[in-house]
Order: sequence, then structure tokens, then C-alpha cells
Amino acid sequence: MTGMEVDVDLPARGVRVALSVAPGETCALIGPNGAGKSSVLESVIGVLTPAAGQIRLSGRLLAGAGVQVPVHRRRVGWLAQRPLLFEHLSVRDNVAFGLVAAGRPRAQARARALDELDLVGARELAGRRPSQLSGGQAQRVAIARALAAEPDALLLDEPLAAIDVQGAAEIRQVLAERLRTLRLPVLLVTHDLIDLWRLADRVLVLSDGRIVESGAVADVLGRPRNQFLAHLGGRNLIAGVALEQDALQVGDLVVHGVSDTPLTRGDDTLALLDPAAIAVHLGRPEGSPRNVWPAVVTGVEPRGDAARLNCRAEGHPLAVDLTLAAVAELGLTPGLAVWLSVKASQVLLYPR
Repeated sequence: MTGMEVDVDLPARGVRVALSVAPGETCALIGPNGAGKSSVLESVIGVLTPAAGQIRLSGRLLAGAGVQVPVHRRRVGWLAQRPLLFEHLSVRDNVAFGLVAAGRPRAQARARALDELDLVGARELAGRRPSQLSGGQAQRVAIARALAAEPDALLLDEPLAAIDVQGAAEIRQVLAERLRTLRLPVLLVTHDLIDLWRLADRVLVLSDGRIVESGAVADVLGRPRNQFLAHLGGRNLIAGVALEQDALQVGDLVVHGVSDTPLTRGDDTLALLDPAAIAVHLGRPEGSPRNVWPAVVTGVEPRGDAARLNCRAEGHPLAVDLTLAAVAELGLTPGLAVWLSVKASQVLLYPR
């Protein structure tokens, strides 16, 4: 297998993307809503025809140069948020459907379906109808159906978004094990940070129909270069210009930090800081923190026994994580003037 090569121009969707995925590699497509992620998947599966470019899978031309291979002949598996099982068929016949449709003898297809159900821990569900399944069980069956058809590639379109946390963790484990065994090229669309860490080998960031960043998961999330990535990782990102090696400025806000990359005065620079590293005070704090900023509370979001405090410091939004007890003790409510502080050692500075 030579993997998957996608080079498509979809002017009606404002998408122009070129990417490749090697056999055994899971490549995640992430980006804000409307960035073009689903359009890329739809062009690979065959429901969108590119105006220009080509798509190749395992050396076969699927689209381009006047060729548009029909969906059912592409050998591309698809797993979406909803399982989309056939209600009139048993679980086993749902899983066998693709093989039967491709001309495989029914008995052989049903035997293969049982094997695949066994691999995803759902063999005991073979005789049930979809209406008798939980959400997690139905998604296990959908995985089995997608893989039983022996695809040359797999597309995952937020496959765990509609499942509860415990069920998603179990399905994620099943997917990781099966993908490791099958060595298929995989494109994954997700907004879930856990999916990225657990399933993806590489990340492509889409914005306005273009790939704006790519790299290993740790590299892309470790030093995000836009607010979408910072928000996905749950951190604050401030963009400004370097004042010196250990500080940046944007408007009236000066941020001191540490950098392992040389910075020159005037360089476009980013500051990354964890919401949990920021302290909140009712009066200007005394002591060692180099970063002390006046701010206003704009919102309080309870999160279990903790809370996310949204603030604006010198006009710039900052998130702060506190315990609910601290919120109550300080009487933090929207509109309250506060002071924020954070040690310079807790702020990472790097080139934009």
C-alpha cells in the first residue's frame, strides 16, 4: 500500500488542500467550524467532486483527470458521529452488508462479520436489532461494519462526539487497537483533545479552507500559534511583539516570561500560560510575581468542584481556573475589578 494522497480544489466550499497519509498513520484534521474539514472527507469518500486536483489511494486514482470513482467502489471506510445502522437488519447483517454488496457469498460475509464483532467486543450483540443497542454498543457495531468491508483507508468524522465520557473512552481504546493492527491510512476529524492524544500521529490545522499548520500532536498543541489551538488545549494565548528576550507587549499589557528561542525586540511573539497558573487578588498583590495586571471579571463558569473565571486584563481576555471555594471566598462576580498575577516562570514566550 502507498497510502492516501489528496490534492483537491473545491471552489464552491472555498477549500484548497493538499495532504498525504501513510499506511498505519492517523492524521487529524482540526480547525474551527466551517474551516473545510468535512469537505475534505466528503471529497475522499466521493460525495464531492473536486474542480481540480486528484485523489489517490493505494496507487489507484479515485478522482482527477476526468475520473470520479463511485462511492461504493472506492474502498474507503467511513465512521461518523451517528452509527447509521440499518434498522431492518440484525447487527450481524449490518456488519456483513458491505461485503455482501461487494459480491461476497452471504455465508462468508456473515462469518467475517462475527469475527469483526468479536474484535470490537460486540459478538454477543450479533442477533440484536439496532433499536436494542445503547449508543456505545451501536458505535462498536459501526466500527465493525466499517472495517469488515476491508477498506484501503478509513475516515473518522467525530466518531465519539455523541457518546458519554465512559463509553467514548472504551470506544477510543477499541479504535486504537484496531487501527494499530490494520495499518490503514486514517483521516480523523475531531474537536476532542483526548482523541488527538490517543489516536492521532500527526495534526493538520485548517483555517478558511487552507492548511495553516502541521506537525506532531505534541508540537502543534505544545506551542499553539492561534487562539483555536490554545482554546483546544485549554490555555491562554497572547500575541504581541517582543520587548526583550523575556517580555512581550500588546497595547498596554506587558507579559514577562521565559523563552528557549532567541527573541529580538519587535519580533512577533506569543505568550502561553495555563489558567491554573494565574492567581486572583482583590487588591494589588505584593511579592515576587513579575506579571501583575488589573482586570475585570466578565464571567464565572462552574466546572464540577472548580470554576473557570473569564477576565479582561488591559482589554485582553484571560481565563483563570479556581476552586469554587476560592470564588465564594473572594466574592467573584461579573463586573468585579480584580488583580491578576502569574510568575514569569509560568509563561512561555516563543516566535509567532
